[in-house]
Formats: sequence, C-alpha cells, structure tokens
Amino acid sequence: MSSKERRIDPRVNIAVPLRFRALNNPGATEQVAESENISQRGLYFLSSVPLKIGTPVEVSLRMPQAIAGQLSSDVKCVARVVHIRENAALGGKLGVGVHIERYEAAASAMRDRWAS
Repeated sequence: MSSKERRIDPRVNIAVPLRFRALNNPGATEQVAESENISQRGLYFLSSVPLKIGTPVEVSLRMPQAIAGQLSSDVKCVARVVHIRENAALGGKLGVGVHIERYEAAASAMRDRWAS
C-alpha cells in the first residue's frame, strides 16, 4: 500500500446505479450515476456535476450482497466528498470518492455491520 493510500476496507469493483445530491445547496437536484467501486465506508463514482472536496452529499443505492454480506438492501447514506479525479479520458466526467459518514438501511443487521 502506498503512503497516500488511506483505505481501511477493501473495495469491490462493482457497477451499481445510484442517486445523489449535494446537501449544501438547498436547490440541488438529485443526480443519477453509477458506482465504479464500493466499500463499507465509501464509494467511487463518475459525475458530470461539479463537486468539491468537503461537499456533503446524500447517496441512495441498493447495496450489493458482496458488500452487505447478506441480501441486497436499499441504503441512503450521508457522505462527504474526499477525492476528486479530473481526467479527460472519463468523457468530461469527474471521478468522485466519498466517505460514508452515516446511513439508513432497511435491516438493522446491516446497520450493525456497517457501524464504525
């Protein structure tokens, strides 16, 4: 692991549809995206919406069994943007890394597993 690497949980490379909106802008509309990878405490997705490091976002997705450790379930997370990757190869989109600060899940067992 490089000195810049700060991940604690392993990431799973999986494309999962998600919805997100910036919480620091009351007029922000919900946007649609797809994850590139997910862990228990974060996720990475591409966005055409400009976000800045530190921006709080609400993210809704169906957490895959590979991460949840049980049946897939719908999850709504409050997360914070911790990484932005600008790259022309991404088709004009930004790579956005977020750290999950809290979430709501349908099953209490999932909340217990995700509690940090």
